[in-house]
Order: sequence, then structure tokens, then C-alpha cells
Amino acid sequence: MRLVELTGGIASGKSTVSSMFKHNHIPVVDADIIARDALKKNSGGYKKVVAAFGPDILQDDGQVDRLKLGRIVFSDASKRQLLNRLLAPYISSGIFLEIFKLWIKGHKVIVLDIPLLFEAKMDKWTKPIVVVWVDPETQLRRLVERDNSTEEDARNRINAQMSLDLKKSQADIVIDNTGSRQDLQERFSEVLSQVKRPLTWTEFWLSRDGALSALLGVIIGVLAGKKLFW
Repeated sequence: MRLVELTGGIASGKSTVSSMFKHNHIPVVDADIIARDALKKNSGGYKKVVAAFGPDILQDDGQVDRLKLGRIVFSDASKRQLLNRLLAPYISSGIFLEIFKLWIKGHKVIVLDIPLLFEAKMDKWTKPIVVVWVDPETQLRRLVERDNSTEEDARNRINAQMSLDLKKSQADIVIDNTGSRQDLQERFSEVLSQVKRPLTWTEFWLSRDGALSALLGVIIGVLAGKKLFW
């Protein structure tokens, strides 16, 4: 089984690339969706976050106001680190559960869409690591246009994350998304061919089919041994 780790930065186009993988029938485990589930009302993550940040982060219906919580943590590094520590166990276990479900179904290639891949020290899981990169000026402009936010607010959100240049330096594959959508599609097609290349033997034995083959081999070996000695 091949686990492809996909990351980037805010307004880099990572979500677009993630959608492209899905469109090409490669399952994606989205850490953002798992993080939202971890904050659902009365969940374990919800209770810990509300206890730490207080009831002011809640909406009238009792759900966490993600925009309000985002403004708090993007403007204060210590609170951002606290939030990450509180949710990390729930996000990690959620990711592993989704991987296991896809493994059971027999998928041989799975994309892990993890925005804070390096920050959460999850980049050692497997390879390749794919980083969607844009230059700082393009990233700022796209974020302001996308969210209709002030430049100051956009800069704060960008600066709250590891720089894309640093992520780029640690990537196995870089997708440059500074150009047009057509440019991105062309670059993605090249990456897709790399991701879908035949599994190595190690990757095959980690897949469901590989595990079943190994189990079958053990059973055959045991039966053959019984015939030999009995």
C-alpha cells in the first residue's frame, strides 16, 4: 500500500489538488474533515477545547464557532499550540481509522491530505510527500481575494503556518501552482503518473492483497509441513 502525503499552505491550492486526486479515483483522507469531526458538539475534543478556551468560542446552538476560534489561535502562537495539542490525539486516531477502512476495501494508493503535516511531525509516516507551492506574493493575493479579508489578517494567517519555501525544501514532489488552472492540471498529470506507478514489493506486502498473500503462503506452508511430517 502506498500512502501519499499531500500538504501545502493556506491559499496554495492544496484543496484543488486533493479534488484532482479524488476525480482520478484515488481515495483521500482529509485531516481537515477529521479535525471538524473532533470539534463536534459533546465530542471528546469539543469538551477539551471548550474547557481550555471558554464558552465564548461557542455559537448560540452550542457548536464551536470555528471562525472565532481561528482568529484567536492565528493571533497567538501559544494558544495555537495548545489547540493542536488538544486535538492531535483525535485527529491522529481518526486518520488511522480512515486508512484502515480503505485498506480493508483493498485500495493500494491512498492520499493523506494533511495541512499541518510537518508541524505535527507526521511527515515520517511514509513517502512520497507532495507539497503544493506558490510564491508568497501569490499566496497573499489569493487569500485576500478568496476570503475578502484585510491584508493584515491574511498575513497573520499565513505567518501562523510553516513557510511554503521550507515545506518545499522537505518535499519529495513539488507542484508549482503559481500559474493558471491549466498549468496546474498539466503538473498534476505528471505527479499522478508517479503516484500510480507499480507498487514496490514492500508496498505490496503492506497492502490488503499482499497481507492475504502472505497469510495464504503461511497456511500452505503449515499444511505442507503436516503432510511432510505426518
